[in-house]
Amino acid sequence: MKRTNFFPIHQERKAKIVDFAGFEMPVQYSKGTLQEHLAVRKSVGVFDVSHMGEVEVRGEDALAFVQQITVNNVAKLEKGKAQYSAMCYADGGIVDDLLVYHCGDYYMLVINGACIDKDVAWMQSNAEDFDKLELLNVSEEINLLAVQGPQSLATLQKLTETDLEAIAFYNFTFGKLAGVDMIISRTGYTGELGFELYFRGDEELAAMVWNAIFDAGEEFGIEPVGLAARDTLRLEKGYCLYGNDIDESTTPIEGGLGWITKTKKGPFNGRDAIVKQKEEGLTRKLVGLVVKAERFIAREGYRLTADGSEIGRVTSGNISPILGQSIAMGYVTLPYTEPGTIVHIKARGKEFPAEVRRPPFVE
Repeated sequence: MKRTNFFPIHQERKAKIVDFAGFEMPVQYSKGTLQEHLAVRKSVGVFDVSHMGEVEVRGEDALAFVQQITVNNVAKLEKGKAQYSAMCYADGGIVDDLLVYHCGDYYMLVINGACIDKDVAWMQSNAEDFDKLELLNVSEEINLLAVQGPQSLATLQKLTETDLEAIAFYNFTFGKLAGVDMIISRTGYTGELGFELYFRGDEELAAMVWNAIFDAGEEFGIEPVGLAARDTLRLEKGYCLYGNDIDESTTPIEGGLGWITKTKKGPFNGRDAIVKQKEEGLTRKLVGLVVKAERFIAREGYRLTADGSEIGRVTSGNISPILGQSIAMGYVTLPYTEPGTIVHIKARGKEFPAEVRRPPFVE
């Protein structure tokens, strides 16, 4: 089991620790998931996401390589810009979803913590086709904090001379914060205003940065946030979680990621299969679901039915703290993908109604 440099802080704050992606990570702290969720929606919260992976792609072939392995158009990026993307196998199945950062003379790919070994091995196998290329897995060197919520900018601005308000969505800069050199990024997995802080350093330096952020955010009621609230926050926005809503058995088109899949940019892994699927038409699609039954929570794996037949399965589900009702995501066959359609979730020998909804569930 691995630990991030913030692990002693999680222990001090009485976090409940779980095994996640091979790391001992906080699932929630002493005040509970609801308090953490609301802190991000209404003020500011801090996530330790140092389990995520970072791979630097360097060399003359860097652009061509990233174009080949990802579905979005990397050629559109300039230094200081990032994009959401995905990597696919030849059959269109998703290797992983990721962020691509244009760092000037290299690219940084940010991948899911549970997929680091698989992703890096897959990248290395693809790299064999390129002569002037260097892949550096720097995952264990990088500390990563996500500071999210309406007061995130006011909190962090106290600690840096960088004009954080000037950083547009899906942009980033190299700067100093709390006296430490870092990448200050604005992407986010909560749907709120927020920033990601990538920096190198040991446990002592990581603690210094953490404490500086919490001192700056004290007036706003800043809270540490665990994995449980991270999941409910992203679910309210309808953001996919790899391993649940998308994986090697799903294509970007089925998973609602057609908007990042640029089939006209030229060849890339999985392109032919994706183009064929678009031409032939989908048979299923990932949809949002709002449960229309009280005291029932939709969970991953529950079967979805309509007209007496099974039409799919729930991939993610939980209670929305903002809506106060159960929401979910799942794959359903056509024609049950239309918003407003009523389907049923089968659990405990009963069927519970749910309405197909187009995410986000919370604006």
